[in-house]
Amino acid sequence: MSTEADGHAIHTDAGTSGGDGASARPGAEDGQESLFGEGSQFNEFFDDPRWALAMVRATVLEAAHPQIGGALIDNSTFVAHPWRRLRNTLTSLQRMFGADEQVRAREAARLNRLHARLNGTDARNRPYDAMDPQVRAWVVATLFDSAVTMCRLSGQPLGEDVVERLYAEFRAYLAAFGDDPGLLPPTLSEFWIYYDRVVAQELENTEAMRVILYKLFDHLPAPPVLTGLPTLWATGRAVAGPLIGAITVASLPEPFRRRAGLPEMPGAQTLMQGAYLTVGLARFLPDGWLRADAVADLLALSPDSDDPRARTIAALRKRMRRAGALIRLMTPLPDPEPTPATATRRGAEEFFRAVLDQTGDGYLDWPDLAAMARELSTRLDLDEPEETRLYDSCADWWRELQAALDTDGDGRVSADEYAAAVPRLAGPALIKVAEVLFAATDKDGDGTIDADEYRTLFRTAFHHDTDAAAGGCGRSAFVNDFLAFMSGRHRSARFDPLLSDA
Repeated sequence: MSTEADGHAIHTDAGTSGGDGASARPGAEDGQESLFGEGSQFNEFFDDPRWALAMVRATVLEAAHPQIGGALIDNSTFVAHPWRRLRNTLTSLQRMFGADEQVRAREAARLNRLHARLNGTDARNRPYDAMDPQVRAWVVATLFDSAVTMCRLSGQPLGEDVVERLYAEFRAYLAAFGDDPGLLPPTLSEFWIYYDRVVAQELENTEAMRVILYKLFDHLPAPPVLTGLPTLWATGRAVAGPLIGAITVASLPEPFRRRAGLPEMPGAQTLMQGAYLTVGLARFLPDGWLRADAVADLLALSPDSDDPRARTIAALRKRMRRAGALIRLMTPLPDPEPTPATATRRGAEEFFRAVLDQTGDGYLDWPDLAAMARELSTRLDLDEPEETRLYDSCADWWRELQAALDTDGDGRVSADEYAAAVPRLAGPALIKVAEVLFAATDKDGDGTIDADEYRTLFRTAFHHDTDAAAGGCGRSAFVNDFLAFMSGRHRSARFDPLLSDA
């Protein structure tokens, strides 16, 4: 579960005074503390490269909570689209910890609407609810603890006053969602008692945690910027994947590791500390080189984008392809060229996996379409009425798909069922999705999607758009292209990045 969650903005003095033990901050006025924005302790960590390791650790601790683990398995796209999830999470944290209270309130409201839709039962028939206040408090607790841990493991433990200020900021972060900050203990000493209790009594070796540790990194898809270099990516992943998993396991609380039966490779503790120390050295690079949002944007950059950086990426990809060719010379010969029928089948399965199966469980069902609506709503930064219309249109489309494709009646659509019925996918409900999406993208309501609006949705401009000369993409052209793409009739260089980017 992401750290995303509705609520109202709080004043900058939230979580201060003796209860949190936070001392006065630079730039504070009238006795108020700068808990968000430039003066905050968290702001100093946001672009810290060690934060990447800390985020993985925090995500594992979140996933070990039964409610969060159940929600992740059923609804999250972190397996199929981890890079997209990373980018969205970083953007959300930046908005929530920024100085603008209106931006924070809007983001908190968006996240609460998102989480209000995530509820159900796990594989053991236990209920989960992403709006459970105790669950949301645990998400915040894992982020705070992982920030403190990353400094300790780097050989630079934080001073007590800094830890107290950071804790005050995270309690204020929880309050910004509209939750009672008292769900996290008022003092730091009480927090560690609470943290140890949850670790000892509530965390489990959940399926979601095992997926993150032992499947995600071993099968991590290439980020969009490296798409098309499978050999080179797979070679690097084969080495880095197990190491990241081992480092993360070694950084978890020892009582939980023992109780969950997590294997620890020999020398893992030394490897973990060495990794944190090495990554930490990158902090001494010139300012701006490792901005988290810039790195995330670069990883998500499509080589077909009109972004000036794309030209540099294209040149780099040519060099990397040469390296990949050398690697292929040392690997077994590929399978024979497929027949037309086999190629069509493979094409349908690839589309199913890359676009429709958003959660990566091998089936198409409502959580997959809900994930599409969630991603599109996030990318377009929709307000509640537009967001609801998009979710409702996707729900209608799911009912249409289920009626047409679910031949065995198990409540979901398999890749085989999909491949056998591609021509029946473009029904009235999908047309409605396209129309709602067009209206949401056409912010100025002029009946066309201009380059800026197009870039917001696709993260590229009119590089492949035949309507570019006319100054935009009209409703009819957009709907027709969307239907052709989402019904699987043909892949589209314009629409591929919409939902298939990792």
